[in-house]
Amino acid sequence: MRKGEKAILLGITAFVVVVMAVKAWMVSQDKEKDPGIPFYSTASPELAREASVLYRKYKCRDCHALWGVRNIMQAVPAPSLDGMGSMRDEEWLYSYFSSENPQAILPSRLKPRFRMPSFAKIPEADRRKLAKYIASLKVEDWYLDEARKTAYEKLTGKDYRQ
Repeated sequence: MRKGEKAILLGITAFVVVVMAVKAWMVSQDKEKDPGIPFYSTASPELAREASVLYRKYKCRDCHALWGVRNIMQAVPAPSLDGMGSMRDEEWLYSYFSSENPQAILPSRLKPRFRMPSFAKIPEADRRKLAKYIASLKVEDWYLDEARKTAYEKLTGKDYRQ
């Protein structure tokens, strides 16, 4: 390598290192500002394990995300279940799962062709367990308030006032 080529290579390397350092610093600053989405569950470990089995058995994960994890093959615009217990209680969820026509209770708004199937034919104990677990999936109040505000403003084009 010639003398001039070494200087150019050294300059490029130094530039890349500086850019990477600045990028790392910027990412660390973002983490301090953004506490993340504060989801949590009030379920017992036993309920969480049992519901996890049912969640897979009844293919809930084919459409819904849970704990921020989506099925990579998923193309269905179903809502995430994270924080659902802050919006719906156990009895509402049980009634929804027990309905022969869940669309009569809560119509699919995103894409009508993707409809929540009826779980009325699965065993009552399984419906109760799923309802209890999903009702345990909470989100901090401040985040829920922000989500409601954003959704309202997006849907109506008006400022949100509580």
